Amino acid sequence: MSAIRFQATAVAIGHRALLRLPPQASEKLPSRGQVAAQGTINGHEFETVLEPDGNFGHWISLDGKLQRAARISVSDSATVEIEPRKEWPEPKVPKDLEAALAAAPPEIRDLWADITPMARWEWVRWVNATANPDTRSRRVEVTISKMESGKRRPCCFNLSSCTDPSVSKSGKLMEPV
Repeated sequence: MSAIRFQATAVAIGHRALLRLPPQASEKLPSRGQVAAQGTINGHEFETVLEPDGNFGHWISLDGKLQRAARISVSDSATVEIEPRKEWPEPKVPKDLEAALAAAPPEIRDLWADITPMARWEWVRWVNATANPDTRSRRVEVTISKMESGKRRPCCFNLSSCTDPSVSKSGKLMEPV
C-alpha cells in the first residue's frame, strides 16, 4: 500500500492532543479498527497504532514528545504521511493486567507470549476501555479466565468504536471544544 498524505489540524479533547484523519485518508486504510502505521508528521518520523473514532475514521494521539519533535501544538496544521504496517508494535500493558498475567499459571503466560501483538493490543484496549475501576478490575479477571479457556482474543466488543474513555463517549470520539 502506498503512503497516504494529508493535512490535519491538531485539536484538544480534554487534556489530550490529537490529529483526526480526514475521511478520505481513513477510507484508504485496511481496517475501520486499529491500524499499525508508520509515517511522518511535519517531516518527523513516527510509528503508532491509529485509533478508530467510532465513525469509521481514525485519529493519532499526540503525546508531548511527538508534539515537540514534530513541532506541532493544538490548532496548528500539520503535513502528515502515513503507511499501514503489517508488523504491530508491542502494546504498553497496563500495570493491573501485567500483574494478573505475572500471577497467572504458566500456560496463560505462554498463551500471552504466543498470540500476536495485534491480539495483545485488543486485550489491552478492551481492559482500558472503561473509566470505572470495578469494571476494569472485572475485565482483567475475565481476560485471565478467557485465556485460561484458550481464547486468544477478547470477543463481543466493537473494534471500530473509540474505546479511550478520556476522549470518547458512547464509543465515539468526542468533538473538540
